[in-house]
Amino acid sequence: MKLTNQNKIYWPKEKITKGELVRYYKELAPYILPHLKNRPLSLNRHPNGITKPSFFQKDLNTDQIPSWIKYAALKSEHLDKKIDYLICNDEATLLWMANLGCIEINPWMSTYRKPDEPLFAVLDLDPHGVDFKDAVKVALTAKEVLDGLDIISFVKTSGSKGIHIVVPLQGYDYEVSKNFIHYVAGLVYEQHPDMTSLERSPSKRKNKIYLDYLQNRKGQTIVSPYSVRPKPEATVSTPLNWDEVNENLSISDFNINNIKERVAKVGDLWKDIYKVKNKIKKLLP
Repeated sequence: MKLTNQNKIYWPKEKITKGELVRYYKELAPYILPHLKNRPLSLNRHPNGITKPSFFQKDLNTDQIPSWIKYAALKSEHLDKKIDYLICNDEATLLWMANLGCIEINPWMSTYRKPDEPLFAVLDLDPHGVDFKDAVKVALTAKEVLDGLDIISFVKTSGSKGIHIVVPLQGYDYEVSKNFIHYVAGLVYEQHPDMTSLERSPSKRKNKIYLDYLQNRKGQTIVSPYSVRPKPEATVSTPLNWDEVNENLSISDFNINNIKERVAKVGDLWKDIYKVKNKIKKLLP
């Protein structure tokens, strides 16, 4: 594989180059790839860096990709046609993506082999004009709710503004996973009606934390653990221990320059996530 334009500046303020992004993904590949295995990807491409126009690409032009690139043709109900989604199961594909300008990595929550069966459900805490410390409070309430339901949960920074709380699953469809997270979000909202909202429209939830349960639908994506984000400081969506979710937590603490050191110290905090099989259907009202 040929890497191109490695000296191109992707983060002008921080002077971070495309080559540094590619190097990051090469070094973190062993930690990232387990969270991408067999999962269709949407490519968020920033070919000229974070301050220039970007675009999403779902459908690969299969006539123009290397012969070794793996992809899966999946039916789009919305478009009423098949879409050729990239599948990234190896380091070479990961670096090929980065070389295309894919700063961030956005996999489905299910695999192409079982596209209707999510590996996990997610509650996405999306602050909208709210102090991040309030998002931390809400995340800890969500943890208490899930603990009370005997549900094992995992947590990571989004790398952008919010916090992702993830519940590993097996054997459920998206409707069940969405309904479960909607139920959990309702319980969280009951404890924080002043600072949270289930309203999807940003204009109707100003200065509230959106308890987003609608990500739990087929074809929706969530940014991968250890994915860089096209944001200032080259922040990274980073798995956390729950005790790190406290008033000192900051999104900017985790970036392209320090994640290698972190994983060398703590390892992949999500390495066992796919071994956990939460039972949720019996909990639904």
